[in-house]
Amino acid sequence: MSVEWSWIADHAGDLTTLALSHLQAALSAVFFGLLIALPLAVVAHRIRPLRGFLLGLSNILFTIPSIAVFVLLLPVSGLTRTTTVIGLTIYTLTVLLRNTVEGLDAVPARAREASKAMGTRPLRTLLTVELPLALPVIMAGVRIATIMSISLVSVATYIGDGGLGQLFTDGFQRDFPTPVVAGVVLTLLLALVADALLVAVQYALTPWTRKRGA
Repeated sequence: MSVEWSWIADHAGDLTTLALSHLQAALSAVFFGLLIALPLAVVAHRIRPLRGFLLGLSNILFTIPSIAVFVLLLPVSGLTRTTTVIGLTIYTLTVLLRNTVEGLDAVPARAREASKAMGTRPLRTLLTVELPLALPVIMAGVRIATIMSISLVSVATYIGDGGLGQLFTDGFQRDFPTPVVAGVVLTLLLALVADALLVAVQYALTPWTRKRGA
């Protein structure tokens, strides 16, 4: 398989635009997934009878083929970026919800008890004690969800979106491997860079883990 480097140089602007569009779709899905998963995880953590239902529902949604999700959303949101983001958000929920619940479960009971003994209200305890201590596990889920979303954006090519996935379609249709190779490499680079940035964010937000490791 030969790669025509001149084609890549000539289309550098288009490749950049597609890469940014690809990343925007993936990060939007993770953002909205977090907005949904965080409150649901708190409910699942504190109301145990609902835990199995919420986690089971997220698992069921995850088993639906991605193409089917996008097709089912078409009558609602049409051939738009909204359809892509909603579909990807659904897939992030399983990882984000489960990791957030597990993170909250791992918070030491003595930390909650100490906060309660100081007269701290439940909401403040959640925001200042439980979520910060659960952050490493939550961030692990965010990293997985981000990489997963970046890989799944290309599927949206079948509804007219898809970011870098358009390069795969174009390359296959023309039997021209260069766009396919460029799309694969750029997708991998986006995933690696996004993951590295999230690791840096986690490092900055959890200084106590560095002290404990030392």
